[in-house]
Order: sequence, then structure tokens, then C-alpha cells
Amino acid sequence: MHELYMIVSGPMMWATCVVFSGGVIYQLGRLLRLLLRKERSLLSYMSLRYSLRSIAHWIIPFGTLNMRRNPLITLVSFSFHICLLIVPVFLTAHVVLWEEAWNISWSCLPGPVADGITLVVPAACIFFAWRRLRRPEVRFVSDPADFMFLVLVALPFLSGFYCCRHWPGYEVVMIVHIVSGQALLVSLPFTRLAHMILVWFTRSYMGSEFGAVRHARDY
Repeated sequence: MHELYMIVSGPMMWATCVVFSGGVIYQLGRLLRLLLRKERSLLSYMSLRYSLRSIAHWIIPFGTLNMRRNPLITLVSFSFHICLLIVPVFLTAHVVLWEEAWNISWSCLPGPVADGITLVVPAACIFFAWRRLRRPEVRFVSDPADFMFLVLVALPFLSGFYCCRHWPGYEVVMIVHIVSGQALLVSLPFTRLAHMILVWFTRSYMGSEFGAVRHARDY
């Protein structure tokens, strides 16, 4: 088991970083090529002012009319995304690994807080799955891959929660934790999960079009 751990936490982790970084660069390059070939005129009205205004407004909970009309999905969605970003960065075990590997560290989340927000992510995934099954307008645009992505997102958090308690078999679950996290990172640039990277450019485009061209608000 130790040998397997060394493989997934060593060579496989480096390979994951390479694929993830290369995938992000590829996607950004692909979009830039498409922009220059088909939508070069878009560059003429891209506005830093309206881009930042749109991004700032859309990252504020309940900042848009649609968010206020759907308070439950807004609350769950913001909680999900915030916890999804905070837990991997500020979890004590992860900070310790960074310190051991690169001799850098930062403040960690208190244990009870980390436990609570860790469970927010899989709970939100269950809600999203339920919504895809129950809401006709969402079910219509859903396919099996969407549910697979929810499992892929939830698995690193559930397995990490299990490992932190050293429950029976946690050594095996630790392998699952690492591999599922790597699978999530590798898939991110090449699937619908890429919206985590591309949403900033989408909002910049929308904000610039509505603000600089239509002289209206996009929210």
C-alpha cells in the first residue's frame, strides 16, 4: 500500500499537474484562435471597465435579479463554489503537505470549520442531482455525464473527510482521495467543468457588450 501511495502522490501527481496546466493553456489558446479567426471585431468593444463591473456584480450573492428570484439555488450554488475553493487550499493536511514539499505555508481552517464546509460540497452535489431529476427545464438539458461530474466532485471531499478520522481502511480511502482529486483536475479543462476557468471571459464579454455597445446593464 505504501508503494502505491508513493506512486499516486509522486509521479501521478506530477503528471496530473502537467495535464491540468497543459489543458488550461490549450483551452485558452483555442479560444483565442477562434476569436481572432471568427470574432476579431469583438476585441474592438472589449472594455476593462464593464468587464470588471459585470464580474464584480455576478460574484456578489443575490446581486442579480435571477439570483433573487431563485434564492435556494443561489444559496446552494454560492456555498458550493466557495467551499469547493476554500477547503483544498486551507485544509490543515494540505497546508502541511505544501510545507513539507516546498517549505511554504499559510493559515489553516480550524478543524470543526473545515469538517463542516467539507460536507457542504457533497451535500450541494446531492441537491444539484435532485434538481436535475426533478426540474423539467434542467432535466431536459441533463445527460449521464452531468451526474458523473457531480460524483467526481463529491468523491475527493467525502474520501478526505473519511481519511481525516482514520476510520478503518483509511489507507485505501486515501488512495481513492488522491486519485479522485487527480481525476477531477485532469477532467476540468476538457469537460463542462471548464466553466470554472472560462466563466471570467464569458462575463467579460457579456459585460462589455451590454455596457460598451448596448449601454445597458447585463444584470
